[in-house]
Amino acid sequence: MDFTNFLHMKEELSLIAVMVILLLYDVFGSTRSQRHFQLIACILFGLHTIINILPHEASEAFGGMYVYKPMLTIVKSILNIGTLIVFMQAHTWLESEKTVIRRGEFYFLTLSTLLGMYFMMSAGNFLLFFIGLETASIPMAALAAFDKYKRKSAEAGAKYILSAVFASALSLYGISLIYGTTGTLYFDDVASKVTGNPLQIMAFVFFVVGMFFKISLVPFHLWTADVYEGAPTSVTSYLSVISKGSAVFVLMTLLMKVFPNIATEWKAILYGITIVTITIANLFAIRQKNLKRFLAFSSISQAGYIMLGVISANALGMTSLVYYVLVYMASNLGAFGVISVIEQKTGKVMMDDYNGLYKTHPYLSMAMTFSLFSLAGIPPFAGFFSKFFIFAAAASQGYYLLVLIALLNTVISLYYYLLVVKAMFINPSDEPLAPFRSDNYTRISLVVCIAGVLLLGIFSVIYQQISLFSFGM
Repeated sequence: MDFTNFLHMKEELSLIAVMVILLLYDVFGSTRSQRHFQLIACILFGLHTIINILPHEASEAFGGMYVYKPMLTIVKSILNIGTLIVFMQAHTWLESEKTVIRRGEFYFLTLSTLLGMYFMMSAGNFLLFFIGLETASIPMAALAAFDKYKRKSAEAGAKYILSAVFASALSLYGISLIYGTTGTLYFDDVASKVTGNPLQIMAFVFFVVGMFFKISLVPFHLWTADVYEGAPTSVTSYLSVISKGSAVFVLMTLLMKVFPNIATEWKAILYGITIVTITIANLFAIRQKNLKRFLAFSSISQAGYIMLGVISANALGMTSLVYYVLVYMASNLGAFGVISVIEQKTGKVMMDDYNGLYKTHPYLSMAMTFSLFSLAGIPPFAGFFSKFFIFAAAASQGYYLLVLIALLNTVISLYYYLLVVKAMFINPSDEPLAPFRSDNYTRISLVVCIAGVLLLGIFSVIYQQISLFSFGM
């Protein structure tokens, strides 16, 4: 084997270096030095993000199993920024006396899942793709069960791993059928041999189950609310944004690159799943009183909207999808950041606990409001522009009815997002949450998120032009 192949894996090698340094620091560092662990982790991962933020020439490694394209740098950089924000928001939780863990375990497991997502995105072969899928999934179960002395956290980890194993088994069965009908696992070779016979259609359906599970599309969403509620809030925010964002990008890439010959069939499947996902998630979100479960169904609904970009299957759809994920990341991490700091300081996660929040925590209330308005798609926040682009991508392919149904569902989503805003600003409370001071890490992360919610809309047109050039096919 020619070891120069590894030189093409710039992002992966850089991430592995960060993981190894943090692991050694955690194992051999003194108790006193552990106090600075989060600062070191954020600095190292920030350097990793900056070093790899500029794309390089397209290349292949290991006989085409690993494929790099400049557009992957954009997506990986978005995931890196989101992960860095999650690390910053985890400060209060990791420093809490109730958290009986070593900090290094959290960072190592989180970066392990990110490495798996890197492999999924850069895969040119189903074997490397499945390795990446499992590398991203298995540590996630450990993260969900990270608060090991809390029953709900252990339950969340068990539900996630059992659901993930079932979904992975179906996907692996689908991959075996694809190999059996085409004689190859390489994406480019499979694309030329997919004819659309019934066995291949069945193989495709089994295969995409694994991706639908990670994206939380209906009916593969049943694990989502319980896992989001039971997992530590920082893990929940990572699961809802980073894991979902990478899975959506990989799904669209595979559909366009590997299965273009059966586009009619998979577009019909996505058409029905998109409608069901958006509608059911919105209806269930209205009933939620726990804010983590509330955002769980919100994230399922957002996944349905993202599918509008996937079903368009063109360059505009790809750029709209990446932009939507970027805006969704800023909005959702902003909302989860507020929930996380309030939960750690007060232990409150119910919607009624937020009654009168504006009186004692005006800045947190405004941050939550801006994030929810962006998720709802209210102008002039960035979420409005992301929804506009994703709707335009679907409409450009003639899916007018689908866009109309999505627009009607937006009205429903606006209602339940405003329930939280109403609780904070209008609902009276004799005993609002007591004032407290959040840590600097959380405040910086919230400033970044709110800046993204406000500024990404302004730069949306510029982004669209640059991305169309980068993603052009």
